[in-house]
Amino acid sequence: MAGDLNIYTDGACLGNPGPGGWGAVILDGSQKRVLHGNESQTTNNRMEIYAVIRGLQDVPKDTSVTIFSDSTYVINTMTKGWKRNKNNDLWDILDSEVKERMISWKWVKGHAGDPLNEEADRLAHGEATGTLGKGKSMESSKKKDNALTHIDNTGAAQMVDVGDKPETKRIAVAKSLVQMQPKTLELITANEFEKGDVLAVSRVAGIMAAKETSRLIPLCHPLPLTKVSVEFELNKDASEILITSTARITGKTGVEMEALTAASVSALTIYDMCKAVDRGMSFSVWLEKKSGGQSGDVSFEGPA
Repeated sequence: MAGDLNIYTDGACLGNPGPGGWGAVILDGSQKRVLHGNESQTTNNRMEIYAVIRGLQDVPKDTSVTIFSDSTYVINTMTKGWKRNKNNDLWDILDSEVKERMISWKWVKGHAGDPLNEEADRLAHGEATGTLGKGKSMESSKKKDNALTHIDNTGAAQMVDVGDKPETKRIAVAKSLVQMQPKTLELITANEFEKGDVLAVSRVAGIMAAKETSRLIPLCHPLPLTKVSVEFELNKDASEILITSTARITGKTGVEMEALTAASVSALTIYDMCKAVDRGMSFSVWLEKKSGGQSGDVSFEGPA
């Protein structure tokens, strides 16, 4: 083993779920360094786990490490086999880091005067409240000077290396709202367009497009999708069609772009098939939610 290190970690969250922060204090002999970051929407438990992950990622492999945490959730899950009902994406990452090192787990009582535990607590709460200064989010914290993962330190475009990430179940849901004239929606509903069944063709186009995302968007990874669906909700009162696309995978990276591509191309296909009678159609596209990966479950609001 290379040597003994102590890592003190803590996590914090406002609202739970809500804005959260994490902190890690690494003591390597007489040298001390700190890590900290934040997430805009998370939970306290996720921050507790992530603090340990980041601490371990910052020390060499084949190292003897003692983890000090005031989280019984983390300590007992790793030492007593507590059931992992949630946050499995982070537990998988933590397991992979633990396998590379010799780990001892120590529970410490929070707010009991341990200076390094108190320091980790201040880092976590400072990030959660935004009072610590600039921190890095979970996704960007590994790259100290680069928040945009598709751009390297020289400013050149790059494809992100996801080889070391664990495979997790990932789902993304995107929406597209197509607005049109009332007569256009009537023709779609009655299936009276010469080009054929507008919604049937739009559904197939969206599914096909999701499978071609990496060929359309340069830095996307080609993914073995396990499921893509496209569904429609027709609103006659508002003369609009709401498209919902869902993409699923068990893999190393997310499927947000695949879901967004499906929703976009589905909407474009509706426009193409109906433009002869309504060139003023418009549509908007947004990501509604995603699950899996380091950032966990996240929901987004669409356009007002």
